[in-house]
Amino acid sequence: MSAAPALPEKPKGKRPIGWIIAAVIVVVAIVVAVIVGVVRSGSNDGTGAAAGDAAPQTVSIGVSDKSLPYWDTYVKAAKEQLNVTVKLQNFSDYSLPNPALKDKQIDINQFQHIQYLANYNVTSDDDLQPIGATAVYPLPLYSTKVSDVADFSDGAKIAIPNDAINEARALLVLQAADLLELKDGGNAFSTTADITSKKVDVQTLDASQTANALQQGSVEGAIVNVNYATSAGLDTKDAIFQDDPKSASAAPYVNVFAVRDADKDNKTYLALAKLFQDDAVQKVFAKDYPDAVPSDESAADLQKELATVQQDATAAAK
Repeated sequence: MSAAPALPEKPKGKRPIGWIIAAVIVVVAIVVAVIVGVVRSGSNDGTGAAAGDAAPQTVSIGVSDKSLPYWDTYVKAAKEQLNVTVKLQNFSDYSLPNPALKDKQIDINQFQHIQYLANYNVTSDDDLQPIGATAVYPLPLYSTKVSDVADFSDGAKIAIPNDAINEARALLVLQAADLLELKDGGNAFSTTADITSKKVDVQTLDASQTANALQQGSVEGAIVNVNYATSAGLDTKDAIFQDDPKSASAAPYVNVFAVRDADKDNKTYLALAKLFQDDAVQKVFAKDYPDAVPSDESAADLQKELATVQQDATAAAK
């Protein structure tokens, strides 16, 4: 009986290698896909804001001067450099942006200085925090009647902002102009009740109305915050007196980007605050506010200053 025919041996070395190579390619492709997916999802966690591959985000910022050109430059830079769409919400009343931030109607606001923020936190039992600086603005005194503070008649009506912090600063400006004297020389929390002698009649109005009172002729002079002066068409060069934004005492009056305490380390928000220092933004900002003194203090330094000022505010409230 003949032996059964033997089956041909399977080829050695060719087919197994092909399968191995194919398997390796598949595994590598899967690993790459997983890594890319993780990177993309990770960039959209609200803590990163980089150009290029960063996932698009939308951030709302409350301001009081939305119509000025520097904001257009800023919004464009945010999109191009950070892939962040900035939505600006304008507020005409200083009392509104902080509550709006607290209630999460906006993500950031930029309208106030450290002193104002400290007073708000203390009186509202809040904990908003500064994350970036913009500038110190002088607080100017305007008049349609006189060109020198010495020419105000006795009893002349002077309008000043009625919010706690701007009122105190305005009173210090009038004292520096020799138009009144404050108890113990005054401080950042002085009120009209602290006036011990005066040449003029101080009228307290909402900050947004002091320019109107001046232009309508109901007062002979008015202290007008720079953004409201700009909106009213008042040229800062026409101010007859102002405080010195370069002095050491001006530190509490550095204007800031503010966020809720829980967001003070948010990288996207920090990047947006830092973006204000961009050369293109600064160039236009200087044209919009030629008398402003730019500031680039760190978030840590600003928060330290806020803590100090809040201690003073707490003491003043007692």
